[in-house]
Amino acid sequence: MDQKIINLYDEYTHKPLPRSVFLKKLVALTGSLAAALSVLPLLEGCYSKAATSAGGDLLTERITYPGAGSEMKALLARPRKEGRYAGIIVIHENRGLNPHIEDVTLRVARAGYLALGVDALSPFGGTPANEDEGRTLIGKLDAARNLQNYIKAYDYLATRSDCNGRFGCVGFCWGGALANQLAVNDARVKAAVAYYGRQPEMADVPRIKGAVQLHYGELDERINAGIPAYEAALKAAGVPYELYIYPGANHAFHNDTSAARYNEAAAKLSWQRTLAFFDKHLD
Repeated sequence: MDQKIINLYDEYTHKPLPRSVFLKKLVALTGSLAAALSVLPLLEGCYSKAATSAGGDLLTERITYPGAGSEMKALLARPRKEGRYAGIIVIHENRGLNPHIEDVTLRVARAGYLALGVDALSPFGGTPANEDEGRTLIGKLDAARNLQNYIKAYDYLATRSDCNGRFGCVGFCWGGALANQLAVNDARVKAAVAYYGRQPEMADVPRIKGAVQLHYGELDERINAGIPAYEAALKAAGVPYELYIYPGANHAFHNDTSAARYNEAAAKLSWQRTLAFFDKHLD
């Protein structure tokens, strides 16, 4: 697919660009309304591909926990075998806790962890079915309160008898930025993995007490502009880190429900590295 189309979709989903303006520009790039409508499903998420059924290998439950002034909703999953597991928060993109991120939460659990997919839009009643509405609501979240809602997720996990008290997180896009923020703001986080997420303020980097792993797509110029300063700050602060840039990959390359941007090779390799990172720092 033409990179200009993918860049336009990135602009639409992150500025955000009004849908009417996005469609008008998409028609201009593709040459006709019919062509634009044929391309659109390849850009937007096809959640029928997300495996959200746990099966017999996992225990799952929909839980709530007290947040910063509101009740927070989340999907919790862990191996069926009784035991105490490291707790990993899975942080969604800027559309809320959709089937894709629920699928990722199950993947984390299958790797041997107590996984918690938090719905950041809980203060508004939860993630809506309409993605545009979800993006709008994400923009209305109070950043400080939202951060506390995720920190309180660790407080919740710490109360569970199936949690061993070791904590990590993995986030994507909006969630990748939040994974960086959790690393900065919660000393309990020993392993933070950020996929194509906005970097934290450089002055805050020395506050990171754990290790971070960073995944970027080579073609994601918007996010990648912050890589050099972040890496320099991590080195200066002596923070353990791993940084990977995947050739030919776009923003959201890990999202297998978006055909145009999904990069299977990068997604599989990055996920192997993610699980190895958790194994190293949390087991």
